[in-house]
Amino acid sequence: MEITKAQEIVDQWINTLGVRYFNELTNTAILMEEVGEVARLMARMYGEQSFKSTEIEKNSKEALADELADVFFVLICIANQTGINLEVALEKNIQKKSDRDNKRHIDNIKLK
Repeated sequence: MEITKAQEIVDQWINTLGVRYFNELTNTAILMEEVGEVARLMARMYGEQSFKSTEIEKNSKEALADELADVFFVLICIANQTGINLEVALEKNIQKKSDRDNKRHIDNIKLK
């Protein structure tokens, strides 16, 4: 699915089942909450923290995929309500990084 299509699908969902967008500040707070849920899973699945006994069933790539999708959904909501085409923005961002960092990582001895 192209990012622009994802933005259209999320917009359609919000305007039918979701009734309306939450305001931008609320969506930013929700985005931070969702990123925190990703961080919690990453710390337990790939880091040094362990799951609580009540979290054992959540220890899966499926749970991580769901949380990442939640982050993406809310990010799309914020882009939609602020008039940002994420596909265009990402293309520009990759070009910026390519221009700026075209030797930076290749020459980084820490990455060898």
